Amino acid sequence: MLDLIENKQYLSKEKILFFFLSIFFSINIYSQEKNIEIKSAESFDRNEIEYPDGNILKGNSNKKVHLTHDDMDIFSKKAIFFQKQNSFIATGQVHVKQGDSINLFCDSLNYDGLKRKFSSYGSVKFINDEMELTSKILFFDRNLNEIYFNDNGKIVDSLSTIESKNGKYLIDSKKYEFKENVVVTNPEYKIRSNMMDYFLETEKALFYKYSTIITENYNIFCNDGFYDTKNKIGIFKNDAKISSEERVIYGDSIFFNENKQFASASNNIKIIDKKENLIIEGEYAEVFEKIDSALITKNPVAINITKNDSLFIAADTLYSIGNKNKRKLIGYYNVRFFKGSMSGKSDKIVIDKYKGLTTLSRNELSKRQLQILSENEINKLNPIIWDGNSQISGDEIILKEDLDKNIIDSLKISNNSFIVEIDTLGKGNNYNQMKGIKLFGKIIDNKIHKIKIDKNAELIYYMYDENNELIGIDKALASSILISFKENGIDDIIFYNQPEGVLYPEMNLEDNEKKLFGFIDRFKERILSKDKL
Repeated sequence: MLDLIENKQYLSKEKILFFFLSIFFSINIYSQEKNIEIKSAESFDRNEIEYPDGNILKGNSNKKVHLTHDDMDIFSKKAIFFQKQNSFIATGQVHVKQGDSINLFCDSLNYDGLKRKFSSYGSVKFINDEMELTSKILFFDRNLNEIYFNDNGKIVDSLSTIESKNGKYLIDSKKYEFKENVVVTNPEYKIRSNMMDYFLETEKALFYKYSTIITENYNIFCNDGFYDTKNKIGIFKNDAKISSEERVIYGDSIFFNENKQFASASNNIKIIDKKENLIIEGEYAEVFEKIDSALITKNPVAINITKNDSLFIAADTLYSIGNKNKRKLIGYYNVRFFKGSMSGKSDKIVIDKYKGLTTLSRNELSKRQLQILSENEINKLNPIIWDGNSQISGDEIILKEDLDKNIIDSLKISNNSFIVEIDTLGKGNNYNQMKGIKLFGKIIDNKIHKIKIDKNAELIYYMYDENNELIGIDKALASSILISFKENGIDDIIFYNQPEGVLYPEMNLEDNEKKLFGFIDRFKERILSKDKL
């Protein structure tokens, strides 16, 4: 029989049957391992030069070569079977069938029966009940029940289309592993990643390198994270970012529930309000997209971007609430702000972007506090603004913005107005002071230009001659006082409606007479830069 094969002579049907039986018998006694079996072939041949120890099996137009190994069937036009190595090479319309659910089609296939592994080439297509995978080269490890590719592949299942350069399908655990140029296309989202895993049963994705998720309403970016594509819930880490039409959220870690339109971010967070020129930074934030609101705690700082100098605000807690047409920024407890030469403090701040108003206020005092606290003690609690060498305080301070020019142009105090200015010409710790009920100020280029004090206006002012020698201390009362500022100091004072005033020599006044009732020096609290917030 071997002579016939070596002489390349065709065998009769009887001899083919005998050949099958002898091969089958010899294979089974050759090794206790499960060996490859030849189920059918139309012709046999050998070529020791090209295929040493190889049996060349061929089919015809009606019937393919049929090999089997350990519950796997292989059909092809041609096969080179290596009995000793328990391996074969199959070419031409190769079809691999394993059980009732797995089918693989390719142009050629190399199978190692000892290792139970094969590599397939050409137009490779793997099909089972869950998906269809196509690639130019596909490897199958039957021991691990895994298939993988390293030269671009495409998976199509009932939910998505997935493409990547490198991929692995773990059949038993129903899991995909992808590396490099991963693209997942789904009617509801699109994912791009450099490295990700995907679990078919739970529809969850794990990200290990830079990845993006694009949905109808959100763009998500991360370098590490998890996304439940079914429930649209995820945790994104390592330079994570979520962008929507209204805002962008940054953080070391971001939890996101798209169905509830809720996100929480922690560590190195930044929220950019695209519509309102507002940036908020901190260490923890919660964002409620459905009601267009955000809460920021743990060292929050808000940056309200305006023309020239931006307004920086720090507080224990910051809120951004309301829709884009009526949005407000609210800060509670230990509020500090800085803007150019101006800075300030208060218990609460409210920035109404729609009205262009920034309101600084103190916590509401109880009846008991109003009874027992002195005016000085109340003034210590009042909101305050510093501008150059001046400090301005009152029960409530309102800064008004020119909405067309996007600049703060005025300020207003409705009760308990008090202005203190450092006397820079004097040698001691002297202060010019003005107080009254109401105050209105004009701001130009982020500096206080003019201030008018109305109702029960009082003044203490150090007067100097042209040689900067002290003339005396002017103490005056008036219905109204108009003060003009220049170069961080008072330039001119005008009194209205029958003012009363006396110019005293400094030596004729006691220290307590040089202070208006309610005077408080709070310059040590002044914020000199945004970094000191």
